[in-house]
Amino acid sequence: MGSRYGGLKQMDGVGPGGETLLDYSVYDAALSGFDRVVFVIRRDFEEEFKDRVGRPYEDRLDVGYAFQQLHDLPEGFSVPEGRTKPWGTGHAILAARDVVDSPFVAINADDFYGRDAFAAVGGFLKAHQKEGTRFCMGGYRLDATLSEHGSVSRGVCQADADGLLKTVREHTQIQRTAQGITDLAEGVEFTGAERVSMNCWGFTPEVFPLLEAGFKDFLKARGSEEKSEFYIPNAVADMVSSGAATVQLVPVESQWFGVTYREDRPLVAAALAELTAKGEYPTPLG
Repeated sequence: MGSRYGGLKQMDGVGPGGETLLDYSVYDAALSGFDRVVFVIRRDFEEEFKDRVGRPYEDRLDVGYAFQQLHDLPEGFSVPEGRTKPWGTGHAILAARDVVDSPFVAINADDFYGRDAFAAVGGFLKAHQKEGTRFCMGGYRLDATLSEHGSVSRGVCQADADGLLKTVREHTQIQRTAQGITDLAEGVEFTGAERVSMNCWGFTPEVFPLLEAGFKDFLKARGSEEKSEFYIPNAVADMVSSGAATVQLVPVESQWFGVTYREDRPLVAAALAELTAKGEYPTPLG
């Protein structure tokens, strides 16, 4: 909903030809071997989104839609009085359970991930697609994901010697300062080389019953709160800690960028113009 950005940033054209960040993700995914895209959206801007974003892809990809709705809850639960905020990224992925039946990458619509992310996660899914609950996560260097215009929230990852994810810990006020990179809320300092979750996940459909079970647990614990959210990093961390799934941390060396704040927009536009000038992307995207 873009509360810090001040508008519907998923449909904001920032590329040289008016391309959205989502356009670049779909373009890179298609080049990396993905042949279907499912957009998880809100019902209230369905037609506008289909007209401006979805329909141009229909002659090149299999396009589907899923709707994240506040009342889409497991049996026995109801929306608390006064609640208007969506249930979070874990619930958004769960909303696609009836239209996704093969291994998939799940991403945010308002981030630029880079082609390396889709190639790396797609390669893992292709190699392990029949292994049930063996998932993966594209892990970016922390210093490649910061904003120059304020603090950001990042899930900082720890993996074992084999690259299997052990924990994802959310730090909510990470910012580059004169002294280095710090979580201002906790006083924790970082080197910048830490791997962080930018919500670039590789799943099989076996994730959906695990998400549903996790969502029920979340609702029991925090469902009465007006603004609590079922975050996908927390949901995956619970799957890992319980032994229900394994998650391989797949290093991604791309420069991530996004428009967390309105002031980020000119920098993102300049970066996309530079990538286009280098020949890495056409304009308009084909």
